[in-house]
Amino acid sequence: MSKIIDFQCTYNYFEGVDTIVTENINIKFPEAYKEWEAMAKLAIAIKKRDNAKFCELPFCHTLEAEALGGIINYGDENIGPRAKEYICTTAEELLRLPEIDFSKGRIAEVLKACRYLREKGEDVILYVSGPFTILNTLMDARHLFKILKKQPEVMQKIFEKLQKEILGFIEEALKSGVDMVSYGDSTGGLNILGPKLSEAVVECFTYPLFKRIEAVLGDNAIVLLCPKTAFALLGTGKAVWRDIDLGEAVMYLEGCKIIMGRAKFTGQMCIKNKGLELKSGVIKAIDLI
Repeated sequence: MSKIIDFQCTYNYFEGVDTIVTENINIKFPEAYKEWEAMAKLAIAIKKRDNAKFCELPFCHTLEAEALGGIINYGDENIGPRAKEYICTTAEELLRLPEIDFSKGRIAEVLKACRYLREKGEDVILYVSGPFTILNTLMDARHLFKILKKQPEVMQKIFEKLQKEILGFIEEALKSGVDMVSYGDSTGGLNILGPKLSEAVVECFTYPLFKRIEAVLGDNAIVLLCPKTAFALLGTGKAVWRDIDLGEAVMYLEGCKIIMGRAKFTGQMCIKNKGLELKSGVIKAIDLI
């Protein structure tokens, strides 16, 4: 029986942009989700609104899917970009999707915004989506789960394609100065996949991907895992916790920054919980087996 523990997520990824954020920065929508200068302004404004120490990009979970050919509704200040319509119904169509070109489109603009913010001295957290979040923007879930259950060998090829794209995105982000990557795939969690499929996904996708990511991170970057992903790795014996004593109480995200060079991964709490303080002064690193 699976030992994976589910993490009950209570945070919405995008809660809208209120007038407090936009009234003094002269940006328009949906340009703020599409052009790097507007993205950077919006990221700084949200940081100030939330009294945070980190800028966060992008403002949605559709970026990678769009770069693969997905059709996106960009939304406005009330709701961020989201899937507009599906473009695939079969595994073969997914496998025929083009490789991501990181030099053009919205994904290139996000990387430009990251570079600009880092050059201005801002700390940036880049959100990277996992396979089910990406696929749910490209294909109706009923088709996806049919492939997953009835064509596992084909699903493996799809996973390999997405591994390459996600790794490539992280590599480009590192080149752009990003040193904190947040990885999440809530639509591929235990509560949706169930124990058996969750274990299979860790074995054929999640663990191999993070071994590859581990190899490219170096000592100056860290990946903050969604706890759903962290607990899946831990529950299948692919990773272990390791306590790091920071010597004093700090906020969780600050602790993640401090342990760069001493850990490649962490993930004990959702990073949307910006008020979480590590009162004990101990943060948990995740070491892959």
